[in-house]
Amino acid sequence: MAEPTGTASAQHPDYAALTRTVRELVEVMRAAGLQRLEVAQGDLRITLESASPALAPPTLQAHAAVAPASVNAVPGTAETAVPTEKLDTIVAPMVGTFYAAPRPGADPFVRVGDHVEPGQAVAIIEAMKVMNEIVAERAGTIVEILVENGQPVEYGQPLMRLRPD
Repeated sequence: MAEPTGTASAQHPDYAALTRTVRELVEVMRAAGLQRLEVAQGDLRITLESASPALAPPTLQAHAAVAPASVNAVPGTAETAVPTEKLDTIVAPMVGTFYAAPRPGADPFVRVGDHVEPGQAVAIIEAMKVMNEIVAERAGTIVEILVENGQPVEYGQPLMRLRPD
């Protein structure tokens, strides 16, 4: 393939490196069971989508922005829609495995009904063998835990609902 004329190094990416990166991202998608992955760095944006919905875990269907609209759209759930609008959602800041307790057999960080303070650990997400504490951003009461211990979670997936103080 002929190199385009002009300043190729400044205007055109290294296609071999880009191809390697895309292949690595596809492997990440397969390993994590992702249906969609978007990565951006500077002016470069890569969006990958799987043609096979079987690869995606069922939890991919839950998105914080979509949940209130779908609750309001279902007849007979008006009672649920009012409290949901007043709740904050703690979401996964990364892809990984959700753990409700600091170690196996230990009490969970929080239970439904527990009051939390800003900065208090509410869960752990393990990503690439690194344990990442998930903390409450504001004070409130945990009213719902949306994922099971040991469940894989996606970036932005709702983990808990919190009624702020």
